[in-house]
Amino acid sequence: MKPNSLTHKRKYIGIERIQARWGIAFVIPAILFFSLFSFYPILNALYTSLFDKRVLSLLPPTFMGLGNYIYLFKSADFWNSVRATFVFTFGTFMPMVVVSLAFAVFLSLVKNKKVRGMFQIAYYTPAVISSVVAAAIWLLIFDPRGLGNQWVNFILNTPGVDNKWLADATMVQLSTMIVYFWKYIGYFIILFVTGLSTIPSSIYEAATIDGANPWQSFWRITMPLLKPTVVLVSIMAMLQCLKTFGTQYLFVQGGAPRAPINVITLNIYTTGIRNQRIGRASAMSIILFIIMLIFTWVQFRTSKSEEVEY
Repeated sequence: MKPNSLTHKRKYIGIERIQARWGIAFVIPAILFFSLFSFYPILNALYTSLFDKRVLSLLPPTFMGLGNYIYLFKSADFWNSVRATFVFTFGTFMPMVVVSLAFAVFLSLVKNKKVRGMFQIAYYTPAVISSVVAAAIWLLIFDPRGLGNQWVNFILNTPGVDNKWLADATMVQLSTMIVYFWKYIGYFIILFVTGLSTIPSSIYEAATIDGANPWQSFWRITMPLLKPTVVLVSIMAMLQCLKTFGTQYLFVQGGAPRAPINVITLNIYTTGIRNQRIGRASAMSIILFIIMLIFTWVQFRTSKSEEVEY
């Protein structure tokens, strides 16, 4: 090998090392931030779940090992929370993904930029509202004298009927799903719109020339090329639904029955803050964390998302 080529190779390796050092320097703050606010709380919750720890007790916590987990697996209240969480998740996340995709496709068909921007703002506005404000608005709507009963009675021609949005077990579950759907659907619409904008229009033009109709273009072009975005939105929507808390908490405070909407996060709050059993609450949070990991892994395995090439 010639001396000049060796010098060039050393220079190239030197540049790579410099870039790697700068990359590490920029990544370290993010790693520290994640470790402090995400990784450490998980490990601390796992450690705390092994003790019978009370929030305001001056006595040292008693080591229980897996005692908290054994208690939870035998607790009917905990299994009711698991049921309530799964009912809410599957009743909200699938309609949210499907409807947000449909709205995103509709927006992609709107050619006027001002009209499309107006729709995007209208859809996304509820997403920037806090959960407290959103729940407070819908508590007024679901009041027996509110707009919820008025709309349903107008559509079904049943004047004066109280649909018991906040009293009946099934209706209160449906009410929380409606609130969550209304609040977060705009966020996922924007994600789908972004994914659709990355698909080159030349592909659709070529398909049209080949004789494909809009329905065939959607299923043969849009859906396969949008697969990474669909997987991303599905996982985000599922995790968002599994960790729901604010809507259920405020509905219970507003007088709704607790049992039908006593999701795991609400049970964690009640057990850890109100009942002061922080060890048992930590055990529930670890179980919820494991459930979220399993569902995310299943999503990735079933979707088998790959890099899309145009």
